[in-house]
Amino acid sequence: MPAYPVLMHTALDATDVRALAEFYRELLGLRYRHGDEPPIGGGEDDKDWLVLTDGYGNRKLAFQEVPALARPTWPAHDVPKQMHMDFRVPTLDELERHRRRAEQLGASVLLDRTEDAEEPLYVFADPAGHPFCILVAPTG
Repeated sequence: MPAYPVLMHTALDATDVRALAEFYRELLGLRYRHGDEPPIGGGEDDKDWLVLTDGYGNRKLAFQEVPALARPTWPAHDVPKQMHMDFRVPTLDELERHRRRAEQLGASVLLDRTEDAEEPLYVFADPAGHPFCILVAPTG
């Protein structure tokens, strides 16, 4: 049986890698890879590449610093969304809870499709403008 490539993580470009990593760390309950933690006492942060892991140490997201980044204009296509991530939750109540959390962490709602009986969802922009969805979906 042939071996297939295994996804290590999804990498997002950002002009402020620490701020974007911190947003997703809080939103998803992830941890910094050993050595990527913020400087103790708020000192100089010279990291231009950060990785977040789950509780088992599996890489989930990475953030690479870039000098400039055009903010996507989705749903318009002037500047395409370039990529997005989908996250699932089991119920509408959880969807609303996570909408509030995402907004408190700095996300903004781009699209509210919670009235869709088959797949209620929100499309958000993270603080750097990357679109992502949280939707109600079964496991699997």
